[in-house]
Amino acid sequence: MRIPIHGADMMDLRPWREDRVLTAIAPHVASAPRLLHTSIDPPFQVQEFIADDVLNDIAPPGAAIPPHVLDDVVRLLTRVPRLPGTPAAWPDDGDTTAFARLLSDLTQQVFDTHSQDYADLFAALAVPADPLEAVNDLWDGLTPRPFTCVHADLHRHNMIIANGETTFLDWELTLWGDPVYDLAAHIHKMAYLPEERAALIACWRAAMPPDHITGWRQDLDAYLAHERIKSAIVDSVRYSQLSRGNGSYPEPQLIEIPHRQTQRGPLRLAHPAPIDARTVGKALSLQ
Repeated sequence: MRIPIHGADMMDLRPWREDRVLTAIAPHVASAPRLLHTSIDPPFQVQEFIADDVLNDIAPPGAAIPPHVLDDVVRLLTRVPRLPGTPAAWPDDGDTTAFARLLSDLTQQVFDTHSQDYADLFAALAVPADPLEAVNDLWDGLTPRPFTCVHADLHRHNMIIANGETTFLDWELTLWGDPVYDLAAHIHKMAYLPEERAALIACWRAAMPPDHITGWRQDLDAYLAHERIKSAIVDSVRYSQLSRGNGSYPEPQLIEIPHRQTQRGPLRLAHPAPIDARTVGKALSLQ
């Protein structure tokens, strides 16, 4: 049973309820839980329980993933149909710049909301005073591409591995948008080994229609820059809240800090010295 958390911070775009997503993709995607029941008031849903190993348990970051996972991911990224009922104010199909600005505007909103209460944490993690400056200039250079259905949350905790197949969980962040963004968000959250990342991109390029990957290389870098910045802001706030509530949070070394911008222009970002895991963990626990 999945129940929305009342009063939870809105740190991700959520144009559709998850039960609507599961209903829409069911005829096309076998590698997702089946929706069994949904209720609007009170809001909850009952879905199929997949009782097998989470990918992160059998292949945490730094360990090689089962060979079939890359094929399963690419198959998912290229198969999901458009969902009905796109919000009226949503960017037009192919307007990647407007879509990207939706993403960064929400990240900026999260930062503005928490910048005062978490000022010491952001300073300890070297989050710049204007963290989105590094990517806002990049959006105007994005290549227009046809939109696809974007899962937006494919990572090792959302994949169940059983009998040589992968089941993908948590469809609540599904979007209608740039397929290159889905690839970027997935790469950022997966922490692939270099050879795995190269193999994934090669398979993805071979599987996607040509007009869906035009200009992909530069735009992938732009989206990855945004995802690093978003992680430093959103994840540090979330993990700090969990720490104060005696909850658990991912290993500190997995938290990525955004690059400092040294000059304006596409991807001209300096890489500061890495912040060690002990410093990150201390900053989170003392917030």
